[in-house]
Amino acid sequence: MDTARTDRELVPARLGLFDAVSLIVGIIIGVGIFETPARVFRQAPDPFWGLAVWAIAGVIALLGALCFAELASAYPRSGGEYVYLTRAYGSWMGYLFAWAQLGVIRTGNMAILAFLFAIFAGRLWGLDGEIRLLLAVGAMVVLTAVNLLGVTLGKGVQNCLTVLKVVGLLAIVTAGFLWAQPAAAEPLAGAGAPSWLASALIMVFFAYGGWNEAAYVAAEVKNTRRNVPIALILGTAIVAAIYLLINGAVVFGLGFREARADTAVEKVVELAPVPGGGVFLNVLAMISALSGLNGMIFTTARITAELGTDHPLLAPLGRWSRRFGTPARALIVQAIISLLMVLVVGLAVRANVVTDAFDAMLYYTAGVFWLFFLLTGVALFVLRQRDPSVVRPFKVPGYPVVPAIFCLACAFMIYGAIDEHQREALTGLAILAAGVPLLLLPKLWKPRAMPATPADPPMSLPGGEATNQNCRQLSA
Repeated sequence: MDTARTDRELVPARLGLFDAVSLIVGIIIGVGIFETPARVFRQAPDPFWGLAVWAIAGVIALLGALCFAELASAYPRSGGEYVYLTRAYGSWMGYLFAWAQLGVIRTGNMAILAFLFAIFAGRLWGLDGEIRLLLAVGAMVVLTAVNLLGVTLGKGVQNCLTVLKVVGLLAIVTAGFLWAQPAAAEPLAGAGAPSWLASALIMVFFAYGGWNEAAYVAAEVKNTRRNVPIALILGTAIVAAIYLLINGAVVFGLGFREARADTAVEKVVELAPVPGGGVFLNVLAMISALSGLNGMIFTTARITAELGTDHPLLAPLGRWSRRFGTPARALIVQAIISLLMVLVVGLAVRANVVTDAFDAMLYYTAGVFWLFFLLTGVALFVLRQRDPSVVRPFKVPGYPVVPAIFCLACAFMIYGAIDEHQREALTGLAILAAGVPLLLLPKLWKPRAMPATPADPPMSLPGGEATNQNCRQLSA
């Protein structure tokens, strides 16, 4: 890493619309899509309701994307919720959000994805627990190194992994609809009483998490105020369509009874007259995990860097590498925390303290995750009143009903996470609370002033590089 510098330099915006959409699609679509359909169909009274759950969750995710699109267009600075929460509630709330992301939510999710990559690699190659743990650690280290070496390399890897993932998922869709078993193509039955709906929605909502990812890199996206809202909406819509197609292929290709089996997606792959369906699915799941992990490494570092930019006590986290143009220190710190989570949970599974690493990490992060989504939804209302003169190139249609529905959905998810797995969810909330004492430190409590929001969209330099609003401080 280069020696620290005190002067300011400009990091040009290197991410286009396709790059931003790729981040969203790559992070939202994780390995859960290979297991969640069967779990939902097992609870659903009929295939109609099984598909309806995915559609309902997709609509809620799109409502959230609309809310974030307005906030991102009005406040075009990297950091996503960190920026909006700081502006709406004060620096203490932005700090708690960044603390939660670094100590609970995103580092925990990165650990989940590293675990899942190792699990599917273990299934493919018949590896034992110790080797799987090393694979999880290796995935974290290698992808962190990739993102340390430059934005161009990081986004290139992300785009490649996302394209491979989408192509693989569309191949599954093709198999389900083109080679459906004749006896399995059952008609959709009428919907029954949805008493099972709450737990099914919780699972599906988790699969949709990540529609907000483009907001975290807003300052590095060319033509921010246009491209970020488009990426948020387009990326979420693409994912919703893929999810519905995958579930439709499962129930159409296998029938409702077989769609409830744990191996349902694998059976759909095997419908195609091509050998090696199990290998294909494991490889696709590995690619999906790596795509999500790489995207989260890329975006999480921007939140942490924004925290360092605003709070003098954490200033080292806000310094960027002059050589590579990346938030190097933030990348290293988040990698260390995620690796500790991987090791601790891996050892806990080995000692039978927890039986399922994925569920443990999922519910460990869920309560805090949805709490800040709820606060961000409320922030939209607050900032509409507080900053009436701020230019909003995109406004949420159907305001205030649309953001109100989104906030209610977030509150439901918080309740569901605590109700389903109280111990894990409350542990995550306790770690969030552990960050409160740091607010009492005078240096942290006196943040630098947040940059004023420009009245007009940022100007662009020749070649698409943007000026100040699309650039970050560079030191190293």
